[in-house]
Amino acid sequence: MLRIAIIGCGNMGLTYAKAFLKDNIVSQKDLLLIEKNAEMKERLRPFGNVSNKIDERIKSFDIIILATKPQDSKAIYADLKKYIMPSHLLISIMAGITIQTLQDNLGHKAIVRAMPNTPAQLGMGITGFTASKETNIKDVLKADNLLNSTGKTIFFDDESKLDAVTALSGSGPAYFYFIASAMIEAGKQMGIDEHIASLLVKQTMNGAFHLMNTSENNLDDLIQSVASKGGTTEAALTIFKDQKLKEALVNGIIAAEKRAKEFSKS
Repeated sequence: MLRIAIIGCGNMGLTYAKAFLKDNIVSQKDLLLIEKNAEMKERLRPFGNVSNKIDERIKSFDIIILATKPQDSKAIYADLKKYIMPSHLLISIMAGITIQTLQDNLGHKAIVRAMPNTPAQLGMGITGFTASKETNIKDVLKADNLLNSTGKTIFFDDESKLDAVTALSGSGPAYFYFIASAMIEAGKQMGIDEHIASLLVKQTMNGAFHLMNTSENNLDDLIQSVASKGGTTEAALTIFKDQKLKEALVNGIIAAEKRAKEFSKS
């Protein structure tokens, strides 16, 4: 059975720990969880061996997962470089941190870079990933198996596409929450109690997702199936178009990609 060390066990690191245990990918005794936050460390104790530092123990593990915030990456390079072994497979889920940056700072070649999203907490995430040219096919498949434990995966040959993945699906859940929040606010302004408006919106989003996911029609056709000419939906869509809601969303997502690229240059 694999031995896995996760460095940076916030929400996503903990999500992986739970998924690996649930799928019997790793046993609790073979899971090392490295986290400095004292409160988070207590939450981690039921899932593996918990530590607040990178040390000699890392050498005995097969796979190292870097799950720290990208802005904290520089703080771990020096410590990790002392203990990383040529046999290690390194998987990074740090947004915007390129494979080349990791190789330069760690002196290590076999690296998989991945971008998951928060629905992974329910096993419903999607993760885009790529690998360094020095990573053998066996390790790529091993990484795919691990990442699949939290949902679906898509492999990209071109690493630069991961910045777009970060903007589109990595940040994507927040866009849907933002739209849901606006819809709930509209319900409140129309006199509906907040908890009722919330139920209406959430169930509508849930149903719309399943229709979108199973229908043979494209998105434009699905919109037109709701928007009869001169009707209520058309009145709303006219305002969306006049106020350039679609353009604002597109521009926002492109801004997120730009920010991901900035991380890679910092």
